Amino acid sequence: CAVHSAFVGYTGVDMILKGEKLVYALCRPPGHHAESSRYGGYCYFNNAAIAAEKLAESGKVTILDIDFHHGNGTQTIFYERSDVQYVSLHGDPLTEYPHYTGFEDERGAGIGLGYNINIPLVKETDDQGYLDALTKAIELINRFKCDFLILSLGVDTFIDDPIGGFKMTMAVYPKIGELINQIDSPKLILQEGGYNTGAIGELVISVLRGFGIN
Repeated sequence: CAVHSAFVGYTGVDMILKGEKLVYALCRPPGHHAESSRYGGYCYFNNAAIAAEKLAESGKVTILDIDFHHGNGTQTIFYERSDVQYVSLHGDPLTEYPHYTGFEDERGAGIGLGYNINIPLVKETDDQGYLDALTKAIELINRFKCDFLILSLGVDTFIDDPIGGFKMTMAVYPKIGELINQIDSPKLILQEGGYNTGAIGELVISVLRGFGIN
């Protein structure tokens, strides 16, 4: 299952390189906690990193991670690279998994310094607080001027997610899609977390509607 999940993401890469401007890849299991030599958090292969590695052969890549949990694997893999920007909005690692990465002062190293951006958020973050943080993240992405955008889409930010913790309602998810869709580059959306099985489908569809997919 993990191998096929990575293949689904890689198929999305192939579609982007052939000219598609927006692709959604339903990857399960997710990938952003997987490092190059360590798995964790239900993740075995880092789907976003595999996709970014291929896309980076053709231009600069931004990975925007909006899962509730920090993508420690993605950060670690690209921490010393300047061709792949990693931007993450997530629950404060002082209280949330994975606990040891995701702090604001982790900005990259070597030539990668400044290309790793963490925006940790308090557990009480609501719709407007999240949109404000996302707007800030998009400003930083626009400065980087990526050729390709990978969205690590986690919907465990939902108020009723059993292992999340934000206070975000269903109404905010189309607005999230609308904001991200303003980034002027081809976009590959990869599914990450989301654990309210009764709501995950509607949440993902709501985000995709924000991108103009009905």
